[in-house]
Amino acid sequence: MLQLQVLRQDAEEVKKRLEKKNFYAPQMVDEIIDLDDERKKLQLDSDNTLAKINAASKEIGQLMAKGEKDAAEAKKQEVAAYKISLQPITDQLIETEKKLNDKLILLPNLPSPLVPAGKTPQDNVVVREGGKKPVLPANAVPHWDLIKTYDIVDFETGAKITGSGFPLYKGKGAKLQRALIQYFLDYNTAAGYTEYLTPLMVNEASAYGTGQLPDKEGQMYHMPADGFYMIPTAEVPLTNIYRDTLLKDAELPLKMTAYSPCFRREAGSFGKDVRGLNRVHQFDKVEIVQLVHPENSYAILDQMVEHVEALLNSLELPYRILRLCGGDMSFASALTYDFEVYSAAQDRWLEVSSVSNFESFQTNRMKIRYKDTAGKTRLAHSLNGSSLALPRIVACLLENNQKPDRIELPKVLQPYFGAASI
Repeated sequence: MLQLQVLRQDAEEVKKRLEKKNFYAPQMVDEIIDLDDERKKLQLDSDNTLAKINAASKEIGQLMAKGEKDAAEAKKQEVAAYKISLQPITDQLIETEKKLNDKLILLPNLPSPLVPAGKTPQDNVVVREGGKKPVLPANAVPHWDLIKTYDIVDFETGAKITGSGFPLYKGKGAKLQRALIQYFLDYNTAAGYTEYLTPLMVNEASAYGTGQLPDKEGQMYHMPADGFYMIPTAEVPLTNIYRDTLLKDAELPLKMTAYSPCFRREAGSFGKDVRGLNRVHQFDKVEIVQLVHPENSYAILDQMVEHVEALLNSLELPYRILRLCGGDMSFASALTYDFEVYSAAQDRWLEVSSVSNFESFQTNRMKIRYKDTAGKTRLAHSLNGSSLALPRIVACLLENNQKPDRIELPKVLQPYFGAASI
């Protein structure tokens, strides 16, 4: 959630930056400032009335001590009148604060000056490419054929058990999932990230804290009877570990990693982009999250990008890094880099990771603060990244490494899988 002082400092600049994110409701910024003005006035009226009540109450005690009962009784009547006048002010203040908050949470995060202008994925900027695209034989096939040939993923039985988009991994397919998860976790913990195993469901406050609500409620599986949501990513429970926490300056940065299944409704998805493992409703992912000092957050974002890039290099996969344009960014992000891996059999790039800096947008919602060396309470900055999401990694590993009689595996993965190939 944007901080009110940011809007008040330069409302016109806020409007311009929101337009870069394709948010065309400048009047909402003005409405928020007007509501804040109204809130401040009501708060002042409330404080003044309370001060009068306190002063009169103190006088009652003094008058009673002097034996001036009539004067004390008159003061009591005065206090009663003040209390009556206070109630509508309090009611209006509560209502105004709610209106203010309800509008404020609808504003997306402001994009960083580094964010390129644009409305669609075609406007994203390629920062760099790495790895070598494989040359496949003429009879190479996409992964949805390979998984049948090697009998490692069963979509039909998954659909029977649950529904479309819930794959059933079996045999060496299940083992490959387990090998990738363990390798990714080991890679992250070796870089100083503390591993967690989080709940797979979160409450409304947690989903609100990271910005999934009210922006993405249609994409999450919701259990109304309990008020719980299946997590779309481990980012949500990981970041909420420190919700409503005042940290010490020396505790930052906090580096966290977790493996979790992820659940996404992916409403409206259809066509070739969703075939096979390209887009599913349940998938495995290893996540990295950091809480950091504000002045370090963009340097740490670069470090996290390099961390994921080195991981992809270790898997010997061709990749490219994109800086997302304003129109392709998430609601909560200030700057996002996407990683795409080249799928040789499909001849297309598949997104496998997003690494984002949210600045204070999430931490303001969650009240994740720290005391700096001067003793001042400040909001931390939060960052997160996929390290990595498995379905499209698996798709590219299968497609790019296919041989006539086997699927070769990258050397770094072989000790985890227990073999050099499938």
